[in-house]
Amino acid sequence: MKAQQRTRSQERILNLLRTLNRAVSAQDIYVELRSRNEGMGLATVYRSLEVLKLEGVIQVRTLASGESLYSSVQEDKHHLTCLQCGASIPINECPVHDLEDQLHHSYRFKIYYHTLEFFGLCMDCQLIHSNNGISD
Repeated sequence: MKAQQRTRSQERILNLLRTLNRAVSAQDIYVELRSRNEGMGLATVYRSLEVLKLEGVIQVRTLASGESLYSSVQEDKHHLTCLQCGASIPINECPVHDLEDQLHHSYRFKIYYHTLEFFGLCMDCQLIHSNNGISD
């Protein structure tokens, strides 16, 4: 999407995400802005996040619970996410970068970012399941 002039709300949210340097929910953004006396309505937060996402300056990661986490686009981050306890383990390797380059050239598609997430059970939850007699 072609970058348009951002609203004050969009700038505040983008600056907050850059400052936090971690993924947070829209509700967390709303609360954090209020604590900084930069409050805005929750609907405005969601609308601003959508515009920033379409502009390609923020990325969204959806957890197994359905909650969306927003962060500024800096580098691709990938995770192993436990469906039982919700633990999220970062993966440092990325097998997708070559594919991303191929897709960009083949389809002339400008890729802002990608996500890669694997869902399963962490070691602790596997132990709990095996101790309860639950098997794969």
